[in-house]
Amino acid sequence: MSGLLALLDDVAAIAKVAAASVDDIAGAAAKAGTKAAGVVIDDAAVTPKYVHGFSADRELPIIWRISLGSFRNKLVVLLPGLLALDYFAPVLITPLLMLGGAYLCFEGAEKLLHAFAPHADQTVEADFDTRDPAHLEEEKVSGAIKTDFILSAEIMTIALATIESPSLWMQAVTLAIVGIFITVAVYGAVALIVKMDDVGLHMAATGRTGAGRALGRGLVRAMPKLMTFLSTVGTAAMLWVGGSIVVHGLEVTHLWPWPYETIHQLAEAAAHAVPAAPGLVAWLVTAALDGVLGMLLGFLLIPVATRVIGPLWAAATGGKPAAH
Repeated sequence: MSGLLALLDDVAAIAKVAAASVDDIAGAAAKAGTKAAGVVIDDAAVTPKYVHGFSADRELPIIWRISLGSFRNKLVVLLPGLLALDYFAPVLITPLLMLGGAYLCFEGAEKLLHAFAPHADQTVEADFDTRDPAHLEEEKVSGAIKTDFILSAEIMTIALATIESPSLWMQAVTLAIVGIFITVAVYGAVALIVKMDDVGLHMAATGRTGAGRALGRGLVRAMPKLMTFLSTVGTAAMLWVGGSIVVHGLEVTHLWPWPYETIHQLAEAAAHAVPAAPGLVAWLVTAALDGVLGMLLGFLLIPVATRVIGPLWAAATGGKPAAH
């Protein structure tokens, strides 16, 4: 009997450890997902453009194919690769984060440049209607998965840097949960956004009540505004997150801690000036200054990326540099 009680005690202890591990994983996954929120928002804002121009019956299949590619990017390639890098060369994690942050700053600044100085893209696809739709779909899906890989790498690297557990299996499980959750959330939201105008049209045409038809027309009118809003939020998030990553990396690596220290001091001063909401004020000031620095860095990187890196990459791969 005593042996049975001892066994039950051991089982109870194991159950407590397992429950604690589940709580730790859930908490770490939530924290990591929150840290990567800026990239996630941009991912959701960027993806709908890849189904633009296709017939309605191909939109969801295309999104499904892109989401499968995103799962492969995160779980098959990036998860084991980043864990191996973290185990064998953890010193490279921060520089990789900073490189990804700089890329986000470049992308955000480029979007601002196109918004305030729009010009025709010299790489416009020719004769959309006369090209093979299946071939065009393959190109679009391939391009979307490549873009997703870059954003997924940043998301997973941010998540890995956030996880504080020394256990390799817990890091792996947490990263897997973050990857799965974010992929489902992003592409679920994309599918909803892409099909919402079709839902609105259906409601406007077949609604049994005037209110239902009016709601349908409202959805159709609201979708372009929603897309514009998502694009704006995504750009702001890219500059904020990218700037924050670079500033924090400069401080952690001791290359140039002045920006981080200055922003921290200004945020603290602003928080003391508004005692009613010090935490919110400190966060707003920090995010705004990180975003401004991210924007400045991004504008500095535009000529480097378009006139140096782009042509070198095109020469190495045998392709054509993208026009900006």
